[in-house]
Amino acid sequence: MHRLNTALAQLEEVAEHRAELDRTIAGHRIEVQALSEDRSRLAVELDASYARFSNLETANRDVSRRLDQAMDSIRHVLEPQDR
Repeated sequence: MHRLNTALAQLEEVAEHRAELDRTIAGHRIEVQALSEDRSRLAVELDASYARFSNLETANRDVSRRLDQAMDSIRHVLEPQDR
C-alpha cells in the first residue's frame, strides 16, 4: 500500500507539472500570436510610410523644379537688357 500511495503521489505531481507546462505553452502561443499580429500591423504601417515618403520625395522634386524655374524667370526679368 505504501508503494502504491507513493506511486500515486508521484503520478499526481507529474500530472500537475504537465498541466502547468500546458498552461505555460498556451500562454506562449497567445504571446506569439499577439507578436505576429503586431508584426503584420507594423509591416502595413511601414509600407504606408514608404509610400508617403515616396510621394513627399516626388512633391519635393516638383517644388524644387518649379522654384528653379521661378528663379530663372526672375533673373531674366532683372537682368539688364543690352540695347
